[in-house]
Amino acid sequence: MVTNTDVLIEIKGLRTHFFSREGTLKALEDVNFRVHRREILGVIGESGCGKSVTAQSIMRIVPANGRIVAGEILLHRDDGVLDLAKLDPRGREIRAIRGAEISMVFQEPMTSFSPVYSVGNQIMEVVQLHQECGKEEARARTIEMLRRVGMPKAEQQVDAYPFTLSGGMRQRAMIAMALSCQPNLLIADEPTSAVDVTIQAQILELLADLQREMHMSIMMITHDLGVVAESSDNLLIMYLGRNVEYGPTETLFYEPKHPYTQGLLSSIPKLGMLGNRDLEPITGAVPSLYEIPDGCAFHPRCPHFMKGVCDAKVPPLTDLDATHTVRCWLYTDESTRGGAE
Repeated sequence: MVTNTDVLIEIKGLRTHFFSREGTLKALEDVNFRVHRREILGVIGESGCGKSVTAQSIMRIVPANGRIVAGEILLHRDDGVLDLAKLDPRGREIRAIRGAEISMVFQEPMTSFSPVYSVGNQIMEVVQLHQECGKEEARARTIEMLRRVGMPKAEQQVDAYPFTLSGGMRQRAMIAMALSCQPNLLIADEPTSAVDVTIQAQILELLADLQREMHMSIMMITHDLGVVAESSDNLLIMYLGRNVEYGPTETLFYEPKHPYTQGLLSSIPKLGMLGNRDLEPITGAVPSLYEIPDGCAFHPRCPHFMKGVCDAKVPPLTDLDATHTVRCWLYTDESTRGGAE
């Protein structure tokens, strides 16, 4: 049984909106989930479902035209609980947390590294910012971290510039930077999308090994179920800014409940699939955030759509058991469903 002492990050009713001349984009609406200590949580969904904005909200690096308008982001520490949503995004307190307690690996490392400084200098800057050490000690720690992430000839590559490294090596350097201060939580936003399949497997294996070695939690953001099939402990499925299903990875793969989760699994090829059997893609596409449907946002694409119910009110989160939750009218009782307006 999971207790509160096992929880590292707890998200409650998180709403993040972006404000533009065209209107308000409700990127996140009532997001709720937990990341437990020493857990790998896979966050799944199509592009535009709010995965990266969730990560940006936790790190408090939402772009200037965005703002957390409601909800809590609770960081559980040994000395108490801190609500990151209440901190000044540019304040000293959150800046001390970024990189030290919570780090992030971005989707494209080339845009994360400055091209005019060596990889080693940029990692050393992080180390010196959060650790009390001199330049020589910071350099030694940087070289050691580069070794741990499998960088060949780390003593030489520490002085290399990002544009001289291959995509796989840049991603390893990005991971080294994120882990340089041994954070409690690593957020990996599409860490394998910019590399080929062979390097992808190496990066995933590396992250899993480092997670076990450093006893940290990982929040793995991806649109590819295959990426998290073996590595993650639990899965969080998101659609149009809401979490629609959560549970153990094995449960969601073999007993998915939400029609969206079922659709994602039906649309990927499987070993042993007969040649004359077609894949079953989800119909339609993710709508614009300016045109979010009423009720359950997935209802225009759902094969189980119930008129007057699914298009009338957002379904509540329903606990199927102690570890499995779903947001769908198919799993609510008749009295709750009848209250849809």
